[in-house]
Amino acid sequence: MNQLLIEKIDAILPQTQCKKCGFAGCRPYAEAIVEGGADINQCPPGGQQGIQKIAELLGIPTKPLNTMHGFPGSLQVVAWIDENLCIGCTFCIQSCPVDAIIGAAKQMHTVIADECTGCDLCVTPCPMDCISMIPVDKKAADLANSSVDAVKKQAADKARLRYQFRQQRIAHERQADHKARTQELIQPPQAQTSSEVRKQAIISAALKRAAAIRARTENKPDFIKNK
Repeated sequence: MNQLLIEKIDAILPQTQCKKCGFAGCRPYAEAIVEGGADINQCPPGGQQGIQKIAELLGIPTKPLNTMHGFPGSLQVVAWIDENLCIGCTFCIQSCPVDAIIGAAKQMHTVIADECTGCDLCVTPCPMDCISMIPVDKKAADLANSSVDAVKKQAADKARLRYQFRQQRIAHERQADHKARTQELIQPPQAQTSSEVRKQAIISAALKRAAAIRARTENKPDFIKNK
């Protein structure tokens, strides 16, 4: 696989990690394009400009966006959670590809607007329908005061790093969970129940002592028992 070409295509993609292209993220989509498993016009957030850049890179004719995958998005849109309705289910946290949502189980969640890529993956899983995609004035101001391409690249680079960090974190957590489960399977039954065995031994010894005392008492002559 041509890793350099994959890197170049990945650098063109917007890094929203929205999965609208049909792949798990921008990098997997770039890999699929190089392998011939995906077309160059499957990224709605990248729009026609992104398609044009990929076509020029590959030396092939450009194509119109395949709207079966959606329509062009905007850097000015981010997720917003109505905190009065949030029940803390964590579904949105689990679905966010860049860890831009913070909160805990049964606690209110909130979006870190500056980190949100606008992928909208958190909207559908929300059982309370309390997440909306809204325009953000700060990003609009950034676009007005800077080169659009420069702002897009800065946002993409930032999102890529957060996505990579999340993937590494998930892999580490899965590895740790697998190790713990494996340890449980190979751990000797004696070690798993050592506290129960010790408790039963103490109870058994106490019962034996009580039985011995009772037996000695029952075997004593009547005049000794009646003292």
